[in-house]
Amino acid sequence: MALAFDTKFFLVALLAIPCFWIFLYLLSGLYANVYRKSRIAEIKQLFITCVIGVLILFFTILLKNVIINYKTYYFSISVLFCMQFVLTSLAHIFITTKTNRKIHSREIGFNTILIGSNSRAIQLYDDLQSQYSSSGNNVVGFVHVDSGNGLSSELNNRLKHLGEFENIHSIIKQENAEEVIIAIESSEHKYIETILNKLSDTNMMIKVIPDMYDILTGSVKLSSINDAPLIIVSKDVLEPKQVILKRTFDIVVSLCCLILLSPVYLVIALIIKLTSKGPVFYSQERIGLHARPFTIYKFRSMYQGAEKNGPALASKDDTRITRVGKFLRKSRMDELPQFFNVLIGTMSLVGPRPERRFFIDQIIQRNPQYTYLHKIKPGITSWGQVKYGYAENVEQMVRRMKYDILYIENMSFLLDLRIIIYTVLIVFQGRGK
Repeated sequence: MALAFDTKFFLVALLAIPCFWIFLYLLSGLYANVYRKSRIAEIKQLFITCVIGVLILFFTILLKNVIINYKTYYFSISVLFCMQFVLTSLAHIFITTKTNRKIHSREIGFNTILIGSNSRAIQLYDDLQSQYSSSGNNVVGFVHVDSGNGLSSELNNRLKHLGEFENIHSIIKQENAEEVIIAIESSEHKYIETILNKLSDTNMMIKVIPDMYDILTGSVKLSSINDAPLIIVSKDVLEPKQVILKRTFDIVVSLCCLILLSPVYLVIALIIKLTSKGPVFYSQERIGLHARPFTIYKFRSMYQGAEKNGPALASKDDTRITRVGKFLRKSRMDELPQFFNVLIGTMSLVGPRPERRFFIDQIIQRNPQYTYLHKIKPGITSWGQVKYGYAENVEQMVRRMKYDILYIENMSFLLDLRIIIYTVLIVFQGRGK
């Protein structure tokens, strides 16, 4: 019997341990940004991950075996660590070295757009082109920011002019660009905030020339492209391990809610169907991560044809809202179908509330920083939703935005839990606005 049990345990461990290591490496971010890996940073990351992983395996698996004396403990854990760390490090170093060589020899490159049209752009372009060992930037062209400054004929003869910065989104898509480098003149520094706001809802790697450092805000880290030192403006709000943790939490919670709350869904659906004409669910296009449109789902809380005269936000005593809809909105239960959005990945449990393009265009006119909210997935609930509730007009949307920006700047798993707890309290107390 003992032999059969050991065999079964061995087979389970044989399947589970590789999956465990893959998940741990995924959580630590070893599979993120594979083309921009530093070998030293990767070895350090591997060392820490292997220490954590070996300790977990030691206390969950190896301690089940018979240990003769304390020296066997040390020997077992040392052998396990050395084998895991050495073998994994050799494989990672080999792959990273091979990848870096392809980047340096220009076999692999990142389509890059220069933002700037005069002397700084020319100098930077020359630096990039003269590198003996390429940094991977394949410059496909440049855009100009201020038409009043004109553009250098020298740069125009050597590099493709892609157009005005105002059209940067369509240019990025057209050129399949992955990076932008800001190389504007001193007289154009007043546009730096506009440039960063415009690029904040893209997934681009943004770099700037070092002498702009003192006029930039936000999280930056110094880097260099061989002889052309640049500052990388951090595009990632969360570290890879936090992204994995947040997504795992989203999947588990949304799946549980869809299953456990299915009777509630059924009751609400029946009540809506019996009390007003029209479909049970309401779908609408909203703007999500990186300004991409997606379809959001809600329980219908308004009479059919409520927006026949065009998009309009709901107000406190809105006659378009049904009697059942008033309860659903006050208790936030109209948002329950959005657990499906969370499950398929278009939304998260916690994040800024998604809006329609019609209203976003109006908000950006008042406060261009709204585009910053598109750096993360929208959520069923948010800090702005908890503190402010539903917005009845664009002005209130702008005011609510500061809470969402505050959330993004302080994102953490614990903060998400706090917001979820507050939201649950609002649902049960029925004090939603």
